[in-house]
Amino acid sequence: MKSNYDFLVIGGGIAGLGVASHLAKHGKACVLEQESSLGYHSSGRSAAIFIRNYGNKVLKQLTASSETFFNNPEGIADHSLLSPRGEMLVATENELEDLEAYLSDATDMESLTTKEACDLVPILRPEKIAAAAIETEAQDIDSDLLLQGYIRLIKSHGGHIKPKQHVQKISYENGVWTLTTPDESYEAPILINAAGAWADHIATLANIPQIGLMPKRRSMAVIPAPSGYDSSDWPLFASASEDWYAKPQGEKLYISPADEDIVEPHDAWADDMVLAEGLYRYEEMVTAPVTQVEHSWAGLRNFVKDKTPVVGFDNHASGFFWLAGQGGYGIQTAPALSEIACDLITGKIDSRPNDLLEALTPNRLR
Repeated sequence: MKSNYDFLVIGGGIAGLGVASHLAKHGKACVLEQESSLGYHSSGRSAAIFIRNYGNKVLKQLTASSETFFNNPEGIADHSLLSPRGEMLVATENELEDLEAYLSDATDMESLTTKEACDLVPILRPEKIAAAAIETEAQDIDSDLLLQGYIRLIKSHGGHIKPKQHVQKISYENGVWTLTTPDESYEAPILINAAGAWADHIATLANIPQIGLMPKRRSMAVIPAPSGYDSSDWPLFASASEDWYAKPQGEKLYISPADEDIVEPHDAWADDMVLAEGLYRYEEMVTAPVTQVEHSWAGLRNFVKDKTPVVGFDNHASGFFWLAGQGGYGIQTAPALSEIACDLITGKIDSRPNDLLEALTPNRLR
């Protein structure tokens, strides 16, 4: 049995669902997800925080472009998806150059004294802190509400979402892409590759050169909030060299070793040794020891060599569109990348700066 569409999207994470929520307004769209649930991999394992100064110049531009949508998520919610958090960087003597480099092209960052940093997060060791800075406007993102909102938008515009559809074969003939799964075949003239860590694998199935995608594991541990403290209004706090960070979450602390080990695409899990090393680095900076890890997990952050997302049609095959390589910035850039991808696919790109589109095109990697 074959089902015909105008747009086929491979990947039911934030990228695939975001672009499909726009494309469904322009034609018959279908999202194919290999797992039984949506947002199962990277999208469901993100720290989900909006940080203006995170990433390279292109990523900062995409983040800034997404802010209006987050504050007024039309069709998603009647209130902002952002809530106050803040992001504070602390530097030891050995990390002063790292902090200086981060601040050199940052905006809306405020330097803090050691006392001010410890007032914000009282478990920090003052004798360890040589300098600190904070982005007070960094905010938590309600990523689950965003994901569910994209799903509702797709369905409200007549789009389809098909879980448990593992794509096994891809072919192209007479202007039409055909995708074969164990259950069904799907056809469309436009194929959007939003398969996350599996995006290069999808390209291989389609007989298209890979883009050199590197899935990198990022681990997380959940511990109880330090006894005797109310951590609910603490900012996310992190080392200036990004070798650990901690984020308050309800009555818990999420702590990451900020690992970036290159791995094969898989259902990621935390490496116990990597997690232990990261927790040790965190404990070196605080007065509250880690006595219990309640839970841990890992996700895959997917990069190409220049750490800039890959968005655009591939010049090796008509109708094959890349939406990949978002790294650890996929949630906070999703609104902008979804709109840009839709504009490129539907030909409405007049308002987009050429330098931005050139920075995103997959053909820069050839």
